[in-house]
Amino acid sequence: MFDAIDSAVARAIRLVVLDVDGVQTDGGVYIGGTADGEKVEFKRFDIQDGLGIKILLAAGIDVVLVSGRASPANRLRAEDLGVKWYEGPGGKKLPIVERIIADHGVDWSQVACVCDDLADLPILHRTGLPVAVANAVPEVKAVSQWTSRRTGGNGAVREFAEALLRARGEWAGLIDGYVHERGG
Repeated sequence: MFDAIDSAVARAIRLVVLDVDGVQTDGGVYIGGTADGEKVEFKRFDIQDGLGIKILLAAGIDVVLVSGRASPANRLRAEDLGVKWYEGPGGKKLPIVERIIADHGVDWSQVACVCDDLADLPILHRTGLPVAVANAVPEVKAVSQWTSRRTGGNGAVREFAEALLRARGEWAGLIDGYVHERGG
């Protein structure tokens, strides 16, 4: 069903860093304006990705969103999911992730990062579990230990969450708990 993530690497993961544009979205940004000239931005997020994030959180794995651009849509999505978000305008994400790692008291080997583009390479070269979405650029895929079959914005994050939790031996129990909480 899935290409396997190494179980020892999976069990070490304590923090998942998720890129936004191109990973949680299809990379499209819809920008317009109101009659009053107010800027309006829309992004499409996959609902299954959101549930994948919730299941990672239920497993005790911290999840953060990191974007190379400031976006009210990113803030709204993070708030909806109950996770923190960080923005590094200009695509300079490495200092942000270094600060997140220090704040979470983990080291690079305990971090998985799901990415798609060139701005993510400085992070992926350091992380314990570098992950590419199916539509990632070749350079990102080349340094990643695992690549999703699904594209960004179309369930790639959910696919990763399941693969990671299966490798840890936790998926079935988490799903049983999820279903039981909902009366099943």
